[in-house]
Amino acid sequence: MSERSYQQEVLDRYESSLLGVFGKPTRALVRGSGSRVWDADGREYLDLLGGIAVNSLGHAHPRLAEAIAKQAGQLLHVSNFFTTEQQVCLAESLLARAAAPAGSGVFFTNSGTEANEAALKIARRTGRTRLLALSNSFHGRTLGALSLTAKEAYRAPFAPLLESVDFVPAGDVAALARELAANDVAALFVEPIQGEAGVQELSADYLRAARELTAQAGTLLVVDEVQTGIGRTGDWFAHSAAGIVPDVMTLAKGLGGGFPIGAVIAYGEENTSLLTAGQHGTTFGGNPLAATAGLTVLSVIADEHLLENARLRGQQFRRALATLPGVREVRGRGLLLGIGLEADRAADIVAAGLARPELGLILNAPRPDTIRLAPALTISEAETSLACEALAELITDARKEA
Repeated sequence: MSERSYQQEVLDRYESSLLGVFGKPTRALVRGSGSRVWDADGREYLDLLGGIAVNSLGHAHPRLAEAIAKQAGQLLHVSNFFTTEQQVCLAESLLARAAAPAGSGVFFTNSGTEANEAALKIARRTGRTRLLALSNSFHGRTLGALSLTAKEAYRAPFAPLLESVDFVPAGDVAALARELAANDVAALFVEPIQGEAGVQELSADYLRAARELTAQAGTLLVVDEVQTGIGRTGDWFAHSAAGIVPDVMTLAKGLGGGFPIGAVIAYGEENTSLLTAGQHGTTFGGNPLAATAGLTVLSVIADEHLLENARLRGQQFRRALATLPGVREVRGRGLLLGIGLEADRAADIVAAGLARPELGLILNAPRPDTIRLAPALTISEAETSLACEALAELITDARKEA
């Protein structure tokens, strides 16, 4: 029997010490640089998933690493009986980039699902209890956020969930109008691009109609930008391309560049005042280390022109992949893309990408017929070309084997 590799040893220890909610990982990663990572056996991979749209600056970005290290040597955490300049500066920066009106406010969390839980509590404070979400939605795994998540396989083991949530077909304005007609809905939750559904984008027309209909019905429009926000689509926030202003926006993932942080923005004094002192809280949310990470990410995105890079590299991926045999379409915007395949071979392509001998690819298959790409906003033109060549080979090989 051959000797186990170091990687296999780590994977076996994982299986015997952690809850199996993710299944057994296929690799143990030990370091990264930019868009590349290395596993415990020294193999190199081009990371086209970015921690599921989290590593906005790639791996080990020097400015982010330096800022976190410096802050860790000064002040890691204070309770929310106090504040820090870092927390205030990050809130101000987010409000400015969101073009939020006077009287708006931010609440910091540790994750996207926590941000959506806070948005749920804001919605409940309207005095209404009924909520709407869209078909194919994903808003998180905690019980409240899970109640807004459409996928039955996620919901069924934990039923009963919140009973006052109804799902409407994504993109169907008439169906939404019917649901809102009774003026009894507290909030409508939408994702501008539904990532877990296979990168399905809501049209600008639909988002504008949703904004108009919810305003008429006295219903909060909550835009979940957990996956799409912080430059992922080539804009600071994906919904801004539709020219709408939500009542509440939730953020996480790319905001910390890998450090856990989420945020809720309530727009305007009317919405900011719905939660009052003592009605919500968090121990770790917005601590100085997390806030420093968020501030650094926002600064680097602006300084290194990464919104433009996200748009350019997204166009580059589209040009190279959209006309490949075996590809039905390429969906999404910027660097959140879904490669729609003609056959259900996405899982095979993901596995083959990891197994490539010369340079592996880290990919994701949110659906059997879709490969999701969410690489670092820093990915270069050369790395994108390399990724496209490798993807073309993998898709062609999978098509031959079909």
